Amino acid sequence: MAEVRIRGVHKYFGDTHIIKGVDVSIDDGEFCVLVGPSGCGKSTLLRMIAGLEEISGGEIDIGGRVVNDVAPKERDIAMVFQNYALYPHMKVYDNMAFSLKLAKADKAEIDRRVQEAARILGLGQLLDRYPRQLSGGQRQRVAMGRAIVRKPQVFLFDEPLSNLDAKLRVQMRTEIKELHQRLKTTSVYVTHDQIEAMTMADKIVVMHDGIVEQMGGPLDLYDRPANTFVAGFIGSPAMNMLQGRVGADGASVELAGSATVAVPGLKASPGQAVSFGVRPEHLTLGGTGIGCEVVVVEPTGADTQVYAKSPAGDLNAIFRERHEFRPGDRVTLAPMPACIHVFDAVSGQRL
Repeated sequence: MAEVRIRGVHKYFGDTHIIKGVDVSIDDGEFCVLVGPSGCGKSTLLRMIAGLEEISGGEIDIGGRVVNDVAPKERDIAMVFQNYALYPHMKVYDNMAFSLKLAKADKAEIDRRVQEAARILGLGQLLDRYPRQLSGGQRQRVAMGRAIVRKPQVFLFDEPLSNLDAKLRVQMRTEIKELHQRLKTTSVYVTHDQIEAMTMADKIVVMHDGIVEQMGGPLDLYDRPANTFVAGFIGSPAMNMLQGRVGADGASVELAGSATVAVPGLKASPGQAVSFGVRPEHLTLGGTGIGCEVVVVEPTGADTQVYAKSPAGDLNAIFRERHEFRPGDRVTLAPMPACIHVFDAVSGQRL
């Protein structure tokens, strides 16, 4: 196992600046998820760690060794790809054993490692099958098994679940997390799915347009997003954002055409334009709050989602209790005072 240190890394494709001075520290044994929208640079950064893309500037350090000029096969990493990348003409056993055979490992050692990985991943009954005879989830297990047998310092995962259906994605998410807890190998995982990031990561790195917007534990990012991008990206459904201005007392927000809401701990300039954020589950019904008109009601069984319109903007609320809302109903939604987020309207940064 090893630490991974990314220091001031840049990447250019021609004149296009893809990665813009990224700094990320991943501790030994940590499961780090790089998350962000398509085109943000997360897969490029992963490929740079793997040595599949050249580094235009900065350093990448794996286990105390700068690997900028080290060939991929000498970095002691193992990568699991989105498309499985299995050899179709080889059986599962041979796919898993291939890298060890190339390294001229002892036959008994190869068999021991393959059988151990097969046991961990539940592949024992599939070792004599070809990839075409396997389901998508089974193929992804084989791809992970091929990585495990190498016993690398670092596992790299490039959107490994994106080709699977929704139910299988949930199952494989749990299996990968359980595998990491058992092996405790440093892992870097790329995804655009923030639910995967929240449920799997020890540390999340939110990327956008080639920079790191915020880095930290899943609940740290959820509870205290650094800016409006992170606030809108982390969490499903997304955080509600309403436009307003700081009140004359500097400790409240006047929402456009709506209520004035006290914000504990807010210290801002009176009249400053702000974005007022509150998550759907942090809205309660009734009391002093924001007057809204119900537009759509979505009962899911476990809870009820309500989409409403207010003069300050659209709102999404989630209630665990069951309510008989109908489109057109007038309701008052009150933000929980301790769960309010306020951001500068121009910079998007948290106040």
